Amino acid sequence: MTSRPAPPPTAVDPEQQPPADPIQQAGTPEEDWQTWPALRSLPGVAPLACLPAPRDRPPRVLVVAAHPDDEVLGFGGTIAVLAAAGIRVRLVSVTDGEASHPHSNTAAARNLAAIRTRELREALARLGAADVQSVALGMPDGKVTRHEQELSSRLAELLRDCDLCVAPFSQDLHPDHEAAGRAALAAGAARGVAVWEYPVWAWHWAAPGDGRLPWHRAARLPLPFAALERKRAALACFHSQIEPLGDRPGDAAILPPAELAYFRRDFEVIWR
Repeated sequence: MTSRPAPPPTAVDPEQQPPADPIQQAGTPEEDWQTWPALRSLPGVAPLACLPAPRDRPPRVLVVAAHPDDEVLGFGGTIAVLAAAGIRVRLVSVTDGEASHPHSNTAAARNLAAIRTRELREALARLGAADVQSVALGMPDGKVTRHEQELSSRLAELLRDCDLCVAPFSQDLHPDHEAAGRAALAAGAARGVAVWEYPVWAWHWAAPGDGRLPWHRAARLPLPFAALERKRAALACFHSQIEPLGDRPGDAAILPPAELAYFRRDFEVIWR
C-alpha cells in the first residue's frame, strides 16, 4: 500500500514528545462508515458525464499516485470505468514505494521498488487498463515534500493535453500524499484543469462527520458491478502491502483486512 510514515523516535522528556501520529493509531472501523447514512447520501457523480468533450480527440485524465497502489485504492474502480469507455488515462507514480517497510530486513524489503512496480502493472491489467501511459518519477519515498516544487512543474507538463487531474487528498495526513496533492492542485491551477482529490489514509484516522474533511466538496462515484469486481481483483495484486513480508514486527502488512475494507466499497469518494 501507500507507505505508512515511520513513527517519530521516542523523546527523552515525555512532555517534549510530538503529538501521536493519527495514522499510527487504531483506525475507524469500516462498519462505522457503512452505518453512517450521510456517506451514501453524498451527491453522485458520473465521471464520463463530467469530462469535457474536445472536438479533435477523446478526453484524457491524469491520475497521480504518491506510491504504486494509491491510485487503485482510491480511484481504481473509476479507472476501470474510464478504461472500458476508451478514455485515455496517463498514470503518474511519484515514488516507487520503496520505503513502505523501513524496519524490515527481508529480501523483499530490499527489492520493494521493483516488486511494487510489478504489482501495479498486474493490478492495472486486472482493471482492464494495461495500456495506460505510465510515468514513474522516481522521487524518494517518504520525502516528496522536499521535491514538491519540482513535482508541480512535472505535473503541469504532464497535464498539458489532459482534461482532468485526479490526485491524493492534500490533507490526508501522510506527508507524501499531501505533497502530491498540493503539487497537483498547483499544476491544475497553472493549466486551468480541474483537480479531483481522493482520500486514502483519511478513512483510517477520520470518523463519520469529521469536521477535518471537506464534506461540502465530497462526491460519490458509483461503481458498476464489473468495475467493482475488477477493482477487488486488482487490490489482491499488492501482496507486498496486504501480506506480511516476514514474521517480525517490521514486516507487518501495511494493508491488513481492516484497512483494505475501506477500498472494497461499491463506490469511491473524491473531493472536487
